[in-house]
Amino acid sequence: MASPHPDPRGSRDTAPTCRWCRSTQGDVVLDLGDQPPADLFPAGDDPGPDPVHPLRMWLCASCGLAQLAEDPTTPDEPRGAEPQALVDQARDAVARVEAAGLVPAGGGTVTEFGSPHGGSWLDLLAGAGLAEVTDGRPADVVVDCFGLMHEADQREGLAARAAATAPDGVLVLQFHTLAAIVADGGWNALRHGHFAYYSTPVLTAMLAEIGFEVTHALLFDLYGGTVLLAARRTGVPGPRDEVSVQTQIEREEGVGVRDAGVVAALGAAADASAGTLREHLAERRDAGRSVIGYAAASRAVPLLNRASVGPDLLPAIADGSPGKWGRRVPGVAVPIVGPEEVTRRAPDEVVLFVTDLLEEMRTRLPEVEAAGGRWVVVDPTVRVAPPRRT
Repeated sequence: MASPHPDPRGSRDTAPTCRWCRSTQGDVVLDLGDQPPADLFPAGDDPGPDPVHPLRMWLCASCGLAQLAEDPTTPDEPRGAEPQALVDQARDAVARVEAAGLVPAGGGTVTEFGSPHGGSWLDLLAGAGLAEVTDGRPADVVVDCFGLMHEADQREGLAARAAATAPDGVLVLQFHTLAAIVADGGWNALRHGHFAYYSTPVLTAMLAEIGFEVTHALLFDLYGGTVLLAARRTGVPGPRDEVSVQTQIEREEGVGVRDAGVVAALGAAADASAGTLREHLAERRDAGRSVIGYAAASRAVPLLNRASVGPDLLPAIADGSPGKWGRRVPGVAVPIVGPEEVTRRAPDEVVLFVTDLLEEMRTRLPEVEAAGGRWVVVDPTVRVAPPRRT
C-alpha cells in the first residue's frame, strides 16, 4: 500500500536523498515546476485555488533509480476504472507466468500488493490454483502490479514484498519501464504519488541487494513497454530464463536509462507535446469544431496544466470511473463527466489521454466515428487516429 505520510523531503531547498540507496548524488532530469497533485480531483463546485507542489524527476547517480525528487502531498487517488487493455494484459501475464512454471503445481498461496489504478490478478490466479493468503503468512507467489511505485520509501516497500514471499516462493513485479518512457518521450508519466520509475537493470540490482535473483523478464506492449520480473531468493532452485533477463537488461541499457543526459531529453518532450496540444485545441476552437476529452487519468493532469488547457479549449473530460464524475481536473478546472456525455454532445473530436484505451473506446462508443467524429490520441504527443477498419 502507498504510504499515507507526506514525503519529509518535500522542498527544492533540500538535496534529494535516494529512496533506495540513500545517496545524495544525482541529477534533476525533468522539472515540471509547481503542479497540482495528479491524484486530487476537487469537487466541481470547489472554487480553489488548488494546492501546487514541485514536480521533479531525480536520477540517482549511485544506483540509477529514477524517482520523485520530493513529494509533500498525501495520496488521495480515486480508484480508477480498469481499462480493457489492462484486463487483457493481466490475462496474458498470468498465462505466461503459468507457462514459465512459476505457479506451484497442484495449487499454492498468493498475496497481492495492489495499486490505486484498479485491477487485480487474484481471480485469474485462483483459476490457476492459488488461494489468497488472509492470515499474514508468507505466500508461494507474491504479485505486485504497478504497486511498488507508490511507496515513498522504496527500501521499506521492497522489503515488505520480500517478507511476504515464502522461502522458496516467487516474487512477481510489473512496472512501466523507464526505457519506454524515455523512448516515447512520455514525460507525463511523472506525477505526485508515483515515487519511483524503474528500469530492468536497476530493479534487478535492487532485488539482488535484498537476496533475490531475477529469473524471468517478460515484456508487454502495455503503455508502450511494460516489464514483468519474476525473482526467487538467490540459490533457491526453480525455473529460470537467464536469456530473457539479460536481453531485457541490455536492451534498456542501450536506451540509456542510467544516463542523466539521455533521460533529461524528457524536458524537451514536455515542451513540445504541451505546445502541440494547446495549438491543436486552439485551432479546433477557432474553426468552430466541438471537442470533448476522454480519460481523466492522473497522467492527463500535468499535461493539461503544462499546456494551460482549461474549459475554453476543452469543455469537459469524460471518464469511466463514477468516483470522478462531478469533479474537475485540478489546476485547470476542466469538468469531469460520465461517458454518456460523449454520445449526447456528438463532438467532432474526442481527445483521448490514454493510448491503450483507443480500441476499447471505439468499441464502446462506435457512434463517435459513425457520426463523422474522430479520435485524437494524446499520450503525450498528439496524433489523429486513422479511421477504424471495418
